[in-house]
Amino acid sequence: MATNTPNLECRMYEARYPEVDQAVMIQVKSMADSGAYVSLLEYNNIEGMILFSELSRRRIRSISSLIKVGRIEPVMVLRVDKEKGYIDLSKRRVSEEDIQACEERYNKSKLVHSIMRHVAETMKLDLEDLYIHVGWPLYRKYGHAFEAFKLIVNDPDSILNSLTREVKEIGPDGQEVTKVVPAVTEEVKDALIKNIRRRMTPQPLKIRADIEMKCFQFDGVLHIKEAMRKAEAAGNKDCPVKIKLVAPPAYVLNTQTLDKEQGIAILNKAIAACTEEIERHKGKLAVKEAARAVSEREDKQLTEYMEKIGRENEEIGGDEDSEQEEDTGMGNIDLENSNSGITD
Repeated sequence: MATNTPNLECRMYEARYPEVDQAVMIQVKSMADSGAYVSLLEYNNIEGMILFSELSRRRIRSISSLIKVGRIEPVMVLRVDKEKGYIDLSKRRVSEEDIQACEERYNKSKLVHSIMRHVAETMKLDLEDLYIHVGWPLYRKYGHAFEAFKLIVNDPDSILNSLTREVKEIGPDGQEVTKVVPAVTEEVKDALIKNIRRRMTPQPLKIRADIEMKCFQFDGVLHIKEAMRKAEAAGNKDCPVKIKLVAPPAYVLNTQTLDKEQGIAILNKAIAACTEEIERHKGKLAVKEAARAVSEREDKQLTEYMEKIGRENEEIGGDEDSEQEEDTGMGNIDLENSNSGITD
């Protein structure tokens, strides 16, 4: 499989093109008069197009609010012309369930691809050859190569030794014979095991809860600050709790942990402590979304929303800020001199 100038470009899956009605991960590359040109990240960046009519089920007021160059997101495959290489895609037809399944698959595939590419590069192999003999057979056998890689961490021989390939040789009698040999050399096998074990470490989950909190008492802002500190004090070194102001009266509590159930339990404990403290001062706390594991996409959406709110607040004069804060009963929360994780 070795070559002098290895090709390190390859799709992630055996199929060269996605299937119709399949959700795929894309990155927006450029805008045209009728739609957006995108790259299909799982299929070696082959080009597809999203017509503007396929952006949203609702009336479109601003194209830029729905799609931006550089953005990565799941879309649905509408049509595939394999002969001409045309792929039509839709953003408005992809469901929330499709999005979650696509993101989960893509994150697994991206990790597998990163490991495979690194091994191919260091061992001077064609990436597609490595996929043909290792990656795609594992996809076929285990549903996803990621699942096989997890098993390789503790039992590499039983997984990798089962992979073989056929080679043709000329026998002593001058006739061509077919021999079955291991799919990869011992050196490549060792490189795969080393990289899989290094990269397949458990990743912490992000747990988040969304709340609204108000206190209209004279010292309402101070009471809210104290309630936040009580919430953060509910965390521990393995599962620290942070609380952030989104926009009055909305807040998010979050933590990261390897144990999903522990993370949810810790956030629920933090909410209970926060509720008890704010109600002691006749304030109110309402849980808008209970503690749950969130995806990278959801976390990114929250960050983008908070940045948007921050920019809008910068455009508002100080007097208007004061009036708005007084109306909401939240005040201007500034914990620079405290240990809290809340930010304006």
